[in-house]
Amino acid sequence: MSKYIFVTGGVLSGLGKGVTVASIGRILKARGVKVATMKLDPYLNVDPGTMSPYQHGEVFVTEDGAETDLDLGHYERFVDENLSKLSNVTSGQIYNYVLSQERRGDYLGGTIQVIPHVTNEIKRRIGLVARQSTADVVLVEIGGTVGDIEGLPFLEAIRQMRKDVGRKNTLFVHVTWLPYLAASKELKTKPTQHSVRELRSIGIQPDVIALRSDHPVDEDVLAKTALFCDVEKEAVIPLITADTIYAVPISLEESGLGDWIVNEMQLAVTRDPAEGLANWRTFVNDIRRQKPALRIGLVGKYVELEDAYFSVKEALIHAGLAAGWDVHIEWISSEELERGRGLDRLDEVDGIVVPGGFGYRGIEGKIAAARYARLHNVPYLGLCLGMQVMCIELARDIFDSDEPNSTEFDISTEYPIIDLMPDQRDIADMGGTMRLGVYPCQLQPGAKAAQAYQNLGFGSVIYERHRHRFEFNNHFRDDLAAHGMVFSGISPDGRLVEIAELADHPYMLGSQFHPEFKSRPNKPHPLFLGLIQAAKARRLEHSAADQTLQEEETGELLATD
Repeated sequence: MSKYIFVTGGVLSGLGKGVTVASIGRILKARGVKVATMKLDPYLNVDPGTMSPYQHGEVFVTEDGAETDLDLGHYERFVDENLSKLSNVTSGQIYNYVLSQERRGDYLGGTIQVIPHVTNEIKRRIGLVARQSTADVVLVEIGGTVGDIEGLPFLEAIRQMRKDVGRKNTLFVHVTWLPYLAASKELKTKPTQHSVRELRSIGIQPDVIALRSDHPVDEDVLAKTALFCDVEKEAVIPLITADTIYAVPISLEESGLGDWIVNEMQLAVTRDPAEGLANWRTFVNDIRRQKPALRIGLVGKYVELEDAYFSVKEALIHAGLAAGWDVHIEWISSEELERGRGLDRLDEVDGIVVPGGFGYRGIEGKIAAARYARLHNVPYLGLCLGMQVMCIELARDIFDSDEPNSTEFDISTEYPIIDLMPDQRDIADMGGTMRLGVYPCQLQPGAKAAQAYQNLGFGSVIYERHRHRFEFNNHFRDDLAAHGMVFSGISPDGRLVEIAELADHPYMLGSQFHPEFKSRPNKPHPLFLGLIQAAKARRLEHSAADQTLQEEETGELLATD
């Protein structure tokens, strides 16, 4: 039978519960414990698919096509296990299911209430993850903050879980914030005490308290928290803001949390954690090691909120480390480029990434970035919409017109380079036309895409995650191919363009899918690694040219003297 660790948050939001869950999963997996992870989100949306990135950050897509919270990206990257639609549950899903059951008469005329009907459905969803994964431990993050009214049914459900499955089979972890008072130069535990009191008022006594802080947490603070919150001192864990989120599992391990959980839950350990975390420690040490840096321009319309492109950012870091370089991301607003401002920033980067997105705003700025990359031989990686704007930009050059476009942005365009497939046109539901989840892609031999995948041991057919509505219009395949575009990845039936690249460019490649979702700390994605290697080659070439020029100028000066 699976055991359960429930992680709640107190004092304020944005504390890093997702990273905490992912880190606990990492240190348990290092011991040979099989873990599964899931997120319970109290908002009433069915999923974050239609939410603005400013509201929610990026939408992370699972293998089976679920549009989920970005915390699931943390879980996958840290634990290195693919998740499913069962791994993200929202209030919207729960209420939708319960009300549909009521309409079908499944409750036999009974009065439908939050307790037991809603809480039973929450518990059923948690149990589904346990049964599907056959995990030794299921880690469950409850979104929001203790005290939020919408989160109460979820807290009540996990309170009942302890009674249902037994005290030794459940563990409650509470993540809180320690505010620092500059005037007195001390950390205050009172907000944590009040947060725990709020949790106790609904019947949950935390077993572990993780104290988030920007400052060192001394033994007196740990002892005081243990005393006033009725928790063992060994179970009060300082979580100091780290220089990289990937250091958090190491911090938790060094605090003794892994051994404490194993003893408390009587888990069977099959591997030495030092051995299990060895590669992870090497990865963290590589992050901290001094390295030369590449500047990669990320051109998007949500660059004010970096969480909107979190997986893209992490994929660049993973690829950079594999190549032995740091990656400094230049966040470039596509709307600024659209207005003709900030184009000089493209002169300063070693490579350009144009990520996915929806809607017309900022599109012309992304097209401008693609044009700059093509004309100046700057390595370019387009993700989903980034591939589409790359194709539109080349078509505008071919037809010597600004008319080529996507019907997403211009329904009456004379050159619909990007369009809905014919079988999508009559579907009215916004999500009904979406291509979501994993689809196969046949790589074309000899192309840069095939080489990138082959270098990392992949075969000729790959499987990648999608989240988009519009496709490349096959009517224009021959026109673009005649001007140097290679369609280097195609669906096995030949209908859909999956990867496009320019033959006479060092690295200008776009994918209709989202490769960033499958990048892992020790397993960079081939297309991101290809971009970084091309950017590295460009940087070294320019550095050598600058060195030669400097030597020539120095020689001329000496000759003049």
